[in-house]
Amino acid sequence: MNTDTTIVAIATPPGMGAIAVIRLSGNLAISIVDSVFVSNSKSKKLSKQKAYTIHYGSIVDGNRVIDDVLVSIFKAPHSYTGENIAEVSCHGSVVIQQQLLELFVRQGAQMAKPGEFTLRAFLNGKLDLSQAEAIADLIASTSETARRVAMHQMRGGFSNKLAELREQLLKFTSLIELELDFADEDVEFANRNELVALINSILAEINKLASSFSLGNAIKSGIPVAIVGKPNVGKSTLLNRLLNEEKAIVSEIAGTTRDTIEDTIHLNGLNFRFIDTAGLRQTTNEIESIGVKRALNKIEQARIILYLVDAQEEKETILNEVNKIAKKITDSQKLIVLVNKEDKSDSNHVAPVIDELNARNILTIATSAKFGQNIEELQQKLVELGKVDMPENEDVIVTNVRHYNALINTRKSLEEVLKGIHNNISEEFLSIDIREAINYLGEITGEISNEEVLGFIFSKFCIGK
Repeated sequence: MNTDTTIVAIATPPGMGAIAVIRLSGNLAISIVDSVFVSNSKSKKLSKQKAYTIHYGSIVDGNRVIDDVLVSIFKAPHSYTGENIAEVSCHGSVVIQQQLLELFVRQGAQMAKPGEFTLRAFLNGKLDLSQAEAIADLIASTSETARRVAMHQMRGGFSNKLAELREQLLKFTSLIELELDFADEDVEFANRNELVALINSILAEINKLASSFSLGNAIKSGIPVAIVGKPNVGKSTLLNRLLNEEKAIVSEIAGTTRDTIEDTIHLNGLNFRFIDTAGLRQTTNEIESIGVKRALNKIEQARIILYLVDAQEEKETILNEVNKIAKKITDSQKLIVLVNKEDKSDSNHVAPVIDELNARNILTIATSAKFGQNIEELQQKLVELGKVDMPENEDVIVTNVRHYNALINTRKSLEEVLKGIHNNISEEFLSIDIREAINYLGEITGEISNEEVLGFIFSKFCIGK
């Protein structure tokens, strides 16, 4: 990438709106706008103005006025990208936006690629790679928790933690490598007991960060909620009721749902990703059996399982069903039993079932998905369960699979260091394993990177950011 060029892009969402912002970054950013800007106050050129100031005037193409605008100027190195930046706020007409873009390109700017502004910020040392990725997460956040986690990471919470770990490892590897210079004298600069204690301490931090990925992924993508039960028990009707739309086909014919259907809703600051699954039953139908297998996989992946039973079933039948599904639930999962189709059953029949299950500490709610009965209570319980594991302070939460994989690789390298110390291997091999761990940590922040990785990361950004 040629960072000597000046880039331009529309920074606001595509389409027509009240206003639009066109952003330029590079050595010539301010002078390019200067060449077509006429100030209403007849003040000096933009390039002569102070940074962090806004100027009102018109953008002209020859004798033709394209629009009246506000121009904000930021000067290197004190800007988002570390370069000169000019932001032109114009009226939101698509025609005006396009004409301004074309004009700036004719004046010497080049169209920006996805994420190129943030990539320049990274290359110019304004932020590290994990902070850059947090910016993308912040833009994409659709819940308060996701926003808060992304903001903490963007402000360096994760980076600071990694920098602390890397610094400790660098200190010891430098001492170990120093021993190589005195190999003939049999000296030990790096105390092995202290190194073991340090590695174990760092491993504890790495394990804590890696284990937070399950929660972080739920915050970022939505808490996965599997809707399961036997065929024709009302799973698709419940999904449609929760989403308030006809997302899934509903039929009296058992086994209508053959594949998983997913969608996300927002409840009280949390995103929930609901997964409607095929009915759980023995079947000889090849397609339906695939759906049942996928349903079982989704149960394993879900954090919350909504298990539907038919209120018309006998009490013992319902209890046996619930016992079977309860055995599949892990400690990290939560189960809610919904005694559905209550509208078709006698309340005197349903109440003992609910009392029995609640007595076993299994949260149970009587519902009618068809008529919306107790759906609000279900939503409240989902929010309560979803918030149990949500971070309430500034804990570092890993939300990115790339970061998670790097942490796992770091852990493997550190475990090799411990094995090496136990087996009294030479300083040279210890140093290699420690440096490998340092490099994996550096991959997260971008201290160790390559063009292919950077290209992949920033290609997922929106143009203009």
